[in-house]
Amino acid sequence: MNTSMPCKLLEGISSREYSIYLPESYGKEKNKKYPVCYLLHGGNCSCTDWETYGNLRVVADSLIACGEMEEMIIVCPEGNKNNMIWFNAPHWKYEDFFFLEFIPYIERNYNVDGRKDSRFIAGYSMGGGASIVYGLSHPDKFSSVYSMSGYLRRQYLEFLKDDPSAEWRQQLVEDHNPIRTVNEISDGRVDAWKGVDWFIDCGDKDFTYEANIALVQAFRDKKVNYQLRIYGGGHDWNYWRPSLVRALKHMSDVFRSINHKK
Repeated sequence: MNTSMPCKLLEGISSREYSIYLPESYGKEKNKKYPVCYLLHGGNCSCTDWETYGNLRVVADSLIACGEMEEMIIVCPEGNKNNMIWFNAPHWKYEDFFFLEFIPYIERNYNVDGRKDSRFIAGYSMGGGASIVYGLSHPDKFSSVYSMSGYLRRQYLEFLKDDPSAEWRQQLVEDHNPIRTVNEISDGRVDAWKGVDWFIDCGDKDFTYEANIALVQAFRDKKVNYQLRIYGGGHDWNYWRPSLVRALKHMSDVFRSINHKK
């Protein structure tokens, strides 16, 4: 379902789009609370791409029906319209919007279990990189972070050479480079990161491969547990469609594991 919400924190914007998946059982049990996954899209893409190219509804319905996925609300925020970036900039406070407006709005208006144990974040490309950054910056918010082909640091990309806004975005990506963040950290945040389930999923022919391996090495050096999966493929929906299936199954497993321990 595509809809919108009121918005105050994005300059010049009064309404912001998002897409949301509600499981078939939603609304049938008045007091039932659902885990929630926030799915972030890639650069110059749209919140609707998860459905258009990833077949999100069919995938989720099928996984739930065969018991491989927990019933879950899946929210796809819009990160491209107006300014394609998931981070704060002087004139565009997207990260503030996400954490101070977007998540609270979703969790007020839908039957969401708002505990960390029931909240997940995932994304592909720039959305995958942002998922990692959000998890590092807000480890109290997410029980699991799943990055698909995460765009983690500045790289020369031929297709951006004629894009006048590319340098602005590239600099913000580099300013939030999670590899550097993990490598340079020396305070107690490492302990908080150890309380998050980290999953890195990348294709062996992806131009982000080396950066994702560097992130894994940084996690290893800090003794932060993670899972890494490398499959054949590149930076496209032929890779992200099966990766979405893996992500939804994995986050459901994390949810079930946490709740089984209680």
